Amino acid sequence: MKPAKCLSIVLSIACAIIVFQSALSKVAAESTAMGAATQPTSQPAATVRIDNFAFEPKELDIAVGTTVTWQNADDVPHTATSKGDPQVFDSGPLDTDDKFSFTFSTPGTYGYYCKVHPHMTGTVIVK
Repeated sequence: MKPAKCLSIVLSIACAIIVFQSALSKVAAESTAMGAATQPTSQPAATVRIDNFAFEPKELDIAVGTTVTWQNADDVPHTATSKGDPQVFDSGPLDTDDKFSFTFSTPGTYGYYCKVHPHMTGTVIVK
């Protein structure tokens, strides 16, 4: 094969690759835009601060689908553990600045406490 013919074939292949990559990039960008438009809005959130051996707020009213995050601001470990049987959530030990989140998908009243310090209690009311 003549060098000019080889160069022509190589250039044709290179152009085809560039056109193909450009088309793929466009499809990916459109898919991302469509996905962003069809994704649900972010879910509601609430925070319970664990500080001075207490849950603040002690009682929390939220809507179904809300994610509650407990954050330990004390210098000692705590838990956020649901009362009742069966147990609905349990953070396990949370050290200083650790967080635990739980999404409430069913209406009801959820009492909880700290396993390490059982006098620490709180309530989440889901409507």
